[in-house]
Amino acid sequence: MNAFPLIDIQQVSYTYPLQNTGKHKAQSSRALQDINLQIQPGEYLAILGHNGSGKSTLARHCNALLIPDSGRVLVNGQDTSDKTQQRAIRDSVGMIFQNPDNQLIATVVEDDAAWALAIRGLPSLLIAERVEQAMHAVGIYHLRKQPPHRLSGGQKQRLAIAGVLALRPQCIIADEATSQLDPLSRREITALLHQLNQELGVSIIHVTHLLEEAALAQRIVVMEQGRVVMEGTPSAIFADLDQLRQLKLAIPEPIELAARLRATGLTISKEALTVDAIAREIAH
Repeated sequence: MNAFPLIDIQQVSYTYPLQNTGKHKAQSSRALQDINLQIQPGEYLAILGHNGSGKSTLARHCNALLIPDSGRVLVNGQDTSDKTQQRAIRDSVGMIFQNPDNQLIATVVEDDAAWALAIRGLPSLLIAERVEQAMHAVGIYHLRKQPPHRLSGGQKQRLAIAGVLALRPQCIIADEATSQLDPLSRREITALLHQLNQELGVSIIHVTHLLEEAALAQRIVVMEQGRVVMEGTPSAIFADLDQLRQLKLAIPEPIELAARLRATGLTISKEALTVDAIAREIAH
């Protein structure tokens, strides 16, 4: 591990502002409680939890979309509460969301991928070079002249990733970025995030409620009621399926099957967490 983390979350707590609930008095919602977490350069981290567990709130603290009530978040040593540093922090830690339509701006794919660079005033030749490289990296260069509204859901997410990637970030946060996609597109976007991590060295923070996506990460943090309740490698986290069920997380069928086969005495590595890996174990 590096001596200095890319993102350093120190004793962070956050409460959403008071909300008027109609007949009832306004109530506040404590979303994060005393979170300590470090993300290293080049790491692939999954933040896992059911809806309302605090995982998206935590992710939005990593690029200054939210600022903690107490504690602090440092990105490359820069405090996210320092408004003069927030542009640089967001360039370094990009984010894609559930609905790619919310991130599409322009009427042509290549213009959309260039938008963030254009508003920063970069030279046109540099913009063209970066956009071309980003579109090739996510596999949509052949769609560069298309209007974004004609793209599939998976292609729109690739475009959203390209727009972030053109900024040359050190980290990309995927906040439930596959939740509105069909199963095939979900697998393709997850595979793309892994490709960017492996080939370009981009840190990935993959926010998800799906264990099959989290299984591919290097490290998993499990959230519940605004706290980190589990942390470790996928094989270590998935060793306790009962606790994951108690945390309202759905266990993928292959992992359930592997656990049952182990219970019968069949030797299956705890590192085998995907369908292909489990199939290879059974074949051997």
